[in-house]
Amino acid sequence: MRATFLTLIAILFAAVPATAQDTIKIVAFGDSLTAGYQLAPGDGFADVLQAELAKRDYDVEVIDAGVSGDTTSAGLARLDWSVPDDADAVILELGGNDALRGIDPASTKANLDQMLTRLSERDLPVLLAGMLAPPNMGPDYEAAFNPIFAELAREHDAIYYPFFLEGVAGNPEYGLGDGVHPNAAGVGVIVDGILPKVEALIERVRERAG
Repeated sequence: MRATFLTLIAILFAAVPATAQDTIKIVAFGDSLTAGYQLAPGDGFADVLQAELAKRDYDVEVIDAGVSGDTTSAGLARLDWSVPDDADAVILELGGNDALRGIDPASTKANLDQMLTRLSERDLPVLLAGMLAPPNMGPDYEAAFNPIFAELAREHDAIYYPFFLEGVAGNPEYGLGDGVHPNAAGVGVIVDGILPKVEALIERVRERAG
């Protein structure tokens, strides 16, 4: 009788779809651009990206791990505990605050390099979102800062999106009054632009899962 009961339980568990286990968890790890600075709940990058992926029938949870004001140094300090053990992939968006503060690009590159190394050691695929230095920083700073992201993406075999604010930066229609952060419409533009790269990231997760 007991054996029959245990057999029935085993059959029932086997018949339950493994939807929870199949959900891909992507951590959006960044600064205020990721965190949805001054935006209403649901209008931030992670929420909008998850909604757009759901429209395309992707079973994906996008975790918002953005902290306003973070530099690459601050991101490195919190990386290990901000990216949970059950994460499947990471979108890495940091560096904008480094450029705004005029931090040495060599330091920015070293911090991002360490983050990418740690994520690689955890076998986590990464989508690296690039950033551009503000023009007021001057051509020398731009020449040192802007190539960092492409170089690191090649070195670490990360999926690369050249400029996180593509289509938004410098366009008042898509920005807040501070001229730096995207408004809700701007987040939509960002998500539309980066979406193909996120789909490539999802495919990389599936390939590694075998």
